[in-house]
Amino acid sequence: MTDLPPTRASLAEDLTALGLRAGETVIVHSSLRAVGWVPGGRVAVVQSLLEVLGPAGTLVVPAQTMDNSDPRHWQRPPVPESWWPVIREQMPAFDPALTPPRGLGAVAEAVRTWPGAVRSDHPQASFAAVGAQAADLMATHDLESHLGERSPLGALERVGARVLLLGVGFDVCTAFHLAEYRAPVPKTEHSCAMLTAQGREWVTYTDVATTSDDFAQLGAAYEPTATLRRGAVGKADARLFPVAEAVAFAVGWLRVNRPPA
Repeated sequence: MTDLPPTRASLAEDLTALGLRAGETVIVHSSLRAVGWVPGGRVAVVQSLLEVLGPAGTLVVPAQTMDNSDPRHWQRPPVPESWWPVIREQMPAFDPALTPPRGLGAVAEAVRTWPGAVRSDHPQASFAAVGAQAADLMATHDLESHLGERSPLGALERVGARVLLLGVGFDVCTAFHLAEYRAPVPKTEHSCAMLTAQGREWVTYTDVATTSDDFAQLGAAYEPTATLRRGAVGKADARLFPVAEAVAFAVGWLRVNRPPA
């Protein structure tokens, strides 16, 4: 029997079997490589998701631009200290229409650039969405709420959205960051280039010091208790679960497992 590649149609069938429903809102973290070679690549994967969600559904992806940050914190790779003033002076201001995400995968980038996509305006932690609730979900994203209550994550929780991990693990589950705002986690200074009423400026502000370093362990603890569907989508291992449930579990887990600062 020939080992055929996944297709747009077969991916839609797999997503339906996993439990994705028409009309719902889902935030997707994905690896195109894990899904396997698909005729049409990233476009076909997004088409399959939108086909299952239908016109009343909404597809959301992370679109973070954390490379728009203070170069003194850069580690992958670090840059010479002599470069720091030049970077702070010359880094282009975040532009929702132009600034690309970094390291979030081909599917997320396809959604960001999809016709009709809406992107939140946070200069470091934006999201992008396509579908019926895209504009509403992306409308509020306060500067001092990267991934908190007044961000699209908070909005996703309020509308009963689910998370789809498509070929990736809990270590990239952005929803867990919302729990860091409730645990609570210490705050720190953040800096970036952004547009203000005065034009392009290098801005420093305070927000939660988020980290995903322990999210794999958090996810391993959450999964056995979760209202979670797991199965294959293409060649990828996929998990589908509620944002609100994951966040509630994470709050308790973080309070126990992260030592106080």
